[in-house]
Amino acid sequence: MQMKRPGIKKIIIRTLSFLLGTLAFTIVLYFVCSLFISTDLEKRLRAENRMYEEAFSHLWDHSEMLQDAIAGLQYKDNDIYGLVFHANAPQVDPMGSLDVYYASDTIPESRLASYTDSKADALLERTVAVDAAFGRILRTVASENYAYPPMRIPLDSVSYPQVGASMGQKINPFYKAFVFHSGIDFVVSRGTPVYATADGVVGEGTGHFRTLGNLVEIKHKSGYTTHYCHLDDMYVKRGQKVSRGQKIGTVGMTGKAYAPHLHYEVLKDGVHLDPVNYIFASVTPGEYANMLFMAVNTKQSMD
Repeated sequence: MQMKRPGIKKIIIRTLSFLLGTLAFTIVLYFVCSLFISTDLEKRLRAENRMYEEAFSHLWDHSEMLQDAIAGLQYKDNDIYGLVFHANAPQVDPMGSLDVYYASDTIPESRLASYTDSKADALLERTVAVDAAFGRILRTVASENYAYPPMRIPLDSVSYPQVGASMGQKINPFYKAFVFHSGIDFVVSRGTPVYATADGVVGEGTGHFRTLGNLVEIKHKSGYTTHYCHLDDMYVKRGQKVSRGQKIGTVGMTGKAYAPHLHYEVLKDGVHLDPVNYIFASVTPGEYANMLFMAVNTKQSMD
C-alpha cells in the first residue's frame, strides 16, 4: 500500500516549528550561559567593579572620619577662644557642601571620580582653615605680653572619682538646702600638696576665714584670681611671687568643711567662673570628660 506524502503546507509548518523551537532553545541557552558562565572579560570587569566599590567605601569612611575630626577641632577652637581668651572665635567657613555626602547611587558613574576629588579638595581647604585658626592661637600665646591663665589642676594625680561638685546651685551639707557653690571640690586626703595653677602674686585676701578656713589668694595677670580654701598648711604669704606648679599649701578641712577636700575657685575681673572649664590642660580628653561629668552631676558640695 502506497503511503500518502504530506502536503506542502504541513512541511512548511513543521519546518517553521522546528526553526522557532531551535531559536527559542538557543535564546534560553544563551541567557542561562550568560548568568552562570562568564567570559574572561566579564570576570575582569566584575573584579574591577568590586575593587572600585571597596576603594570608594574606604574613601567614604575616611572622609567622614576626617570631617568628624575637623568638627572636633573647630569645637575645641571655639572653646579655647571663649573660655581662655574670652573672645569670639574667628569664623571659619563651614563649607556646607561638606555636610552632606550623597549616596553613591545618586551620582552618575561618569562623575563619581570628579565628585570624590572635589570632596577631598574641600576637606583639605577646611583643614587648612582650621589649622590657620590654631596658628593664630599659638601666635597669641607665644607673644611676650601674653599671660597664661590658670589652666591646670591644683593637685597632682587626681582621678575623676575625686572630683566633687562644681560651681552652681548645690546642696549644702550643713543646711541641707540648695546654696550657690562658688568653686569646685577635690575630695583628696588631708595633707595632699596644693600647687599654684599659674604665675602670680599672693593677694591680700590670703588668711583664715570662718567659712573657707585657711585660704590662699593668688592674683594673676589678665584679671584672673584663684582661691585655694580649707588648707591645713599655707607655705606662702601676702605679696610673695609664686610660679605655676609651686607648692603653696596642703589639703585640710579648716573652716566649715564636711570632710578634707580642696575648694578651688577661679575669678576673672572679680566674677566667679566655673573652674571645671580651666582644668582640661593637665588631663587627657577622656579624663576631662569623666571629670566634667562628675562635677556637673554631683549635687552636694563639701562646704
